[in-house]
Amino acid sequence: MSTTLSATTLLAVPLAPLVGSALAGILGTTFGGNLIGRRAAHSLTILGVLVAFIISAMTLKSVALEGARFNQTIYEWMVVGGLKMEIGFMVDGLTAMMMCVVTFVSLMVHLYTIGYMEEDAGYNRFFAYISLFTFSMLMLVMSNNLLQLFFGWEAVGLVSYLLIGFWFNKPTAIFANMKAFLVNRVGDFGFILGIGLIVAYGGTLNYTEVFAKAPELAQLGFPGTDWMLVTVICICLFIGAMGKSAQFPLHVWLPDSMEGPTPISALIHAATMVTAGIFMVSRMSPLFELSDTALNFIMVIGAITALFMGFLGIIQNDIKRVVAYSTLSQLGYMTVALGASAYSVAVFHLMTHAFFKALLFLAAGSVIMGLHHNQDIRWMGGVRRYMPITWITSLLGTLALIGTPLFAGFYSKDAIIEAVHFSNLPAAGFAHFAVLAGVFVTSFYSFRLYFLVFHGKERYDQNPDAHHGHDDHHDDHAHHGDGKPHETPWVVTVPLLLLAIPSVVIGFMTIQPMLFGDFLKDAITINTAAHPAMAKFAEEFHGPLAMALHAFSTAPFWLALAGAVTAWYMYLVNPAVPAAIGRALKPIVTILENKYYMDWFNENVLARGARALGTGLWKGGDQGVIETGVVNASWKVVGGFSSVVRGFQSGYLYHYALLMIVGVFLFMTYFVWLAK
Repeated sequence: MSTTLSATTLLAVPLAPLVGSALAGILGTTFGGNLIGRRAAHSLTILGVLVAFIISAMTLKSVALEGARFNQTIYEWMVVGGLKMEIGFMVDGLTAMMMCVVTFVSLMVHLYTIGYMEEDAGYNRFFAYISLFTFSMLMLVMSNNLLQLFFGWEAVGLVSYLLIGFWFNKPTAIFANMKAFLVNRVGDFGFILGIGLIVAYGGTLNYTEVFAKAPELAQLGFPGTDWMLVTVICICLFIGAMGKSAQFPLHVWLPDSMEGPTPISALIHAATMVTAGIFMVSRMSPLFELSDTALNFIMVIGAITALFMGFLGIIQNDIKRVVAYSTLSQLGYMTVALGASAYSVAVFHLMTHAFFKALLFLAAGSVIMGLHHNQDIRWMGGVRRYMPITWITSLLGTLALIGTPLFAGFYSKDAIIEAVHFSNLPAAGFAHFAVLAGVFVTSFYSFRLYFLVFHGKERYDQNPDAHHGHDDHHDDHAHHGDGKPHETPWVVTVPLLLLAIPSVVIGFMTIQPMLFGDFLKDAITINTAAHPAMAKFAEEFHGPLAMALHAFSTAPFWLALAGAVTAWYMYLVNPAVPAAIGRALKPIVTILENKYYMDWFNENVLARGARALGTGLWKGGDQGVIETGVVNASWKVVGGFSSVVRGFQSGYLYHYALLMIVGVFLFMTYFVWLAK
């Protein structure tokens, strides 16, 4: 443990946003009597996140440059037998990077919210929620034990429920937040089973102690099966990641979560909450390295998500939903990297993606504001001349997303493709095809969005819903007006500019230390003999500049270029082509429009099946067996027996005398019979 990291200072990182959230949520709302106004509410919450970011940046500097580390218990809650339940922090390269990403993106979102939610009646409540979310995520990434990890895991889920349903008068928002809550409970059930197995067989919740016992766990079988215990543990843990990080088939909640305000789309569904699963698997790498079965499973799920969720982005017309499906696809890329044992590559893409995806979400919100809350990209066009800052930052974010050489997304996405190429697992072949095909798909839907919004003919005045806006959906923050598009205020554009900078340069600056240096060395464990992908990739790496120059001769670059050119031709040069393709491929388009019928299956098969099962248990089990067969039958038996016995308690003396005589006669008869 390094003396350069103070427990008190580290404690201030999650507590500063929590204090800001409490002050804004209590004193700034009706609950606390509205004692403070809007300016005070956003100032307190922004100050809290700013303090957390500054300390996080200082911590990252100490960790990266001075080798500082911290792993210590802060508070011991209880001891049950030999099991300690405590609050503690583990700060290494992985934690320090996540702390900076969470606090920086959160700070940008807080600033952006001042402009975006300006006219919303729940202004103070929203700031309280996003600060509380920041606290929850920081507790998750800083934890040194599974109990605190699970607390943060559930807390971000709870706050995301509040944020997705922030406009609680909007039926679609209420449906979306309930959907997110229920789907995540499915994943969390697997997650808590995995934690329970670790506790049952390892006897500890502390990361360091669990990892020390990992070789012992690898020798055990799961009772009653031929499966290895560690495989079952890893798959259960990953099911939790499937829910939180929106992997197929537990991805269905994330697109609908766009019903919440745009700032939370950037905070929760681009940079923090959905990356919690990626972080957790990376943190648990000493366990996952012991099970090739679990790694293959992870790689297949990630590959399906990366490719097939990208296809859905092609047919979306809501600007936020296009970016949402992009998030799903990129999360699939990260998951594929985890399956290839390239954990450092997964968290590297997590970091770069956090910046450019938050940028794209906030830019989408800026477009929505500038177009008076029109979200349909079919009724945009030509916005570039009216919103130059939003345009250039969106272009930079798009170039980063598709993996343009020298941009942040290029280094992390190409690293994933290379790692999968070098993987020796059976699932690597399918995964490599999926991530390569996903490059074209990502470029196509990204530039489809870009061209329809910022180039071509101006269509914003042709929108049939232009006079309705969000008021029809009971959104309280609508900015009214039917004029031309306009650039958004500085509190919106400044975060865009600040996020654009790392979206361009962060990959070039950090690929060497994160993937091939010592920055993540003690945070991630890889069995290089069994999983040599990263070792082979390291042999091929000759620096970030050489990697970028070499990219121009590789398949991913030309696939990305082909996607961009195809989108340019289809949506600017010859707009009749998409409609013709849609008619020719109508069955496929129908499947995509219905999102592979996953929602239909969940609602009509799983939900109705669960309801039918519940009804059967209620009527057959509760009413039929318990109420009728046990409760009612028991009182009837007791009542019948009592009615018979009651006849012997008549109150007449001669009845009792007769019974005594009969009893004496029977006793005498019995004893006479015994004497014989």
